[in-house]
Amino acid sequence: MFIRLKELAQKADAVHFDETVDLSDALKESNDILDASPLHVSLKALHQDEVAEVTGQLSIDVEQPCSRCLNPVKQKLVIPFHETFARAADESESEDEDEETHYVKDDKIELLPYLIENVMMALPYVPLCDEECLGLCPVCGVDRNVQACNCNRTSIDPRLAGLADFFKE
Repeated sequence: MFIRLKELAQKADAVHFDETVDLSDALKESNDILDASPLHVSLKALHQDEVAEVTGQLSIDVEQPCSRCLNPVKQKLVIPFHETFARAADESESEDEDEETHYVKDDKIELLPYLIENVMMALPYVPLCDEECLGLCPVCGVDRNVQACNCNRTSIDPRLAGLADFFKE
């Protein structure tokens, strides 16, 4: 997916993108994602005041492991997209980037890295199958949502463990 700044500057109307992009190669490197659908991209690019502004929405179905019980969690992510691009006049300007504008040297802008970045930033940091998920037992490893266990989960400070034996008769 590319935007050409010169072509965009010559058009009076916005350029619309309504595509499906396969991100499976980029997302398979992440251990946080078990499965993902193709990314649906609905964007419009508009050139105004020597700046190309790309706005729209991304949507993707992802499957991640629950942070507590490791069961798969399917979610539909709808991600707002907003990036601004401008032509860099010289080397120093491209190095002194402000946080809102991406300065580019070439006329052609590849949007795929920005799409991947927005998807990765929108992934839930702690995905949960349910807010009330009990998770796995830290002693025996059983899923406590399915089965209760009778493991002793009381922890004793190792510095005071000798005193526990002192009081036993």
